[in-house]
Amino acid sequence: MNIVILDPGFSNLSSIYWAIKRLKYNPVISDNPDIIRNSDKLIFPGIGTPHAVMKNLFNKKLIKVIQEYKNPILGICLGMQLFFHYSEESKDVLMLNIFKNKCIYKFNNQIILPHMGWNKVYFKKKHPLFKNICNGEWFYFIHSYISLISSITVAKTYYGSFFSSAVQQDNFFGVQFHPEKSGLKGMYLLKNFLEINIL
Repeated sequence: MNIVILDPGFSNLSSIYWAIKRLKYNPVISDNPDIIRNSDKLIFPGIGTPHAVMKNLFNKKLIKVIQEYKNPILGICLGMQLFFHYSEESKDVLMLNIFKNKCIYKFNNQIILPHMGWNKVYFKKKHPLFKNICNGEWFYFIHSYISLISSITVAKTYYGSFFSSAVQQDNFFGVQFHPEKSGLKGMYLLKNFLEINIL
């Protein structure tokens, strides 16, 4: 299988790379549009701000490549958030707009930010991302912005209120937590994604 980890220019990619290697796959880290376009599975990690990463994607000529990608793609943390239309974190930036009319909001200011550490994830029954994972399992988070519960929500987490901790629309999957930092259950989720077919 041809697995590509997208290099947006800011992320520390070693954790996700070695997590996939431990699953006996051989991923490639790349920002080459042709390599990305021809991959079987694409993983989009993200660290930084929407403004900085979108600028890098534009400079690397990757925006349209991602928007038109047809195979399963997994966005992690900011990588997931960039699938949305708009974020309060970078109010002047149009993001990838794959999830049209859906936005990213800041957590309620009355709680401690960032939301960092282990928290429970409750998912819809039989979703393929969560095969062999117990409902209410713990995953590792670090973020200050969230997607609200909506039609694309496949899992939710509580911190002050419920928010979307996993989303899916067609071949675009996203998780707000870091599976590569979430121990055995995170490895199960990555394995599930790599074995998934488009629903």
